[in-house]
Amino acid sequence: MVGIRCDKKEISLRATVLYGTRYIRFEDVPDPKILKSTDAIIKISAACVCGSDLWPHRGISPFPQPTPMGHEYCGVVEEVGSAVTKVRKGQFVIGSFAASDNSCPVCQHGYQSSCVQREFVTGAQAPYFCVPLADGTLVATPELPSKDLIPSLLTISDVFGTGWFAADAGNVKQGSTVAVIGDGAVGLLGVLSAKLMGAKRIIAMSRHESRQKLAREFGATDIVAERGEVGVARIKEMTQGLGVDSVLECVGTQESMTQAIRSMRPGGYVGYVGVPHGVELNGKQLFFTHAHLHGGPAPCRRYFPTLIDLVLSGRVNPGKVFDLSLPLEKVAEGYRAMDERRAIKALLWP
Repeated sequence: MVGIRCDKKEISLRATVLYGTRYIRFEDVPDPKILKSTDAIIKISAACVCGSDLWPHRGISPFPQPTPMGHEYCGVVEEVGSAVTKVRKGQFVIGSFAASDNSCPVCQHGYQSSCVQREFVTGAQAPYFCVPLADGTLVATPELPSKDLIPSLLTISDVFGTGWFAADAGNVKQGSTVAVIGDGAVGLLGVLSAKLMGAKRIIAMSRHESRQKLAREFGATDIVAERGEVGVARIKEMTQGLGVDSVLECVGTQESMTQAIRSMRPGGYVGYVGVPHGVELNGKQLFFTHAHLHGGPAPCRRYFPTLIDLVLSGRVNPGKVFDLSLPLEKVAEGYRAMDERRAIKALLWP
């Protein structure tokens, strides 16, 4: 993990730090500073709480204590290392949760989140943030955006990019029938992505009225509240017993992955982007499904140019997933609200 890196002892800013299960503090931390010639420091314009942040917050995923939090970010470049040539001071930039050089063979195949120099970043729930491999990780907008566009541009950093990857990995095409499992921000933006890719029918799996409403707004044609085997049966009933062409799995549990595979038609596709927790697959059962499984950490950087254009052109407003807006120092309330499912996604303003 890379985050607030520094070589100074003085304390000059406050940032979000996780100390233990459901124990978030917004506290003094060292001021970030360029350590490598490929680094850049940005002044955060907006940050947010990610659904994946809730795994360590709930004590489900192990983490070093204490650990800085936050991996979704956008902002204005404050300083660059001597080797940085593609972004410059004063530009508004968006970066991925996986820093990459964007030039290695893996990156050239479009999988920047598995770059040979990959560094998973953390520490962006702060006023300033040090980004490694800045030339490959950051993408600048043509000009400084208006404040009303910043929430939507922020989604590109992770949740919109991940939802788009789920649809792309799930082989969503013009006329496809798609099911989306998960009604968090990634699942909802998976619905939007499937719509933009031309899906004819989009079935959103959701039990929550506010999330169902947003799913409809983003392009869902049907809502299924059932889960597990009952949910699978409902999908089969809606598709004349066949199942859907594509399933976007945006949760990461055994139940959600099993439901995804069983909801697709034979030879169908599952784009899985939920971080797996306790997921195991039965090889023999999988063999007879002719399933295409494709997923992993989303290579959001691959999609940055496309998604930035979609937002700046006004065609989409993915920032609608933020239903709670807080000052950065109230970040602990953002975690609580999402943990208790009182909010889809918390936006944090420095």
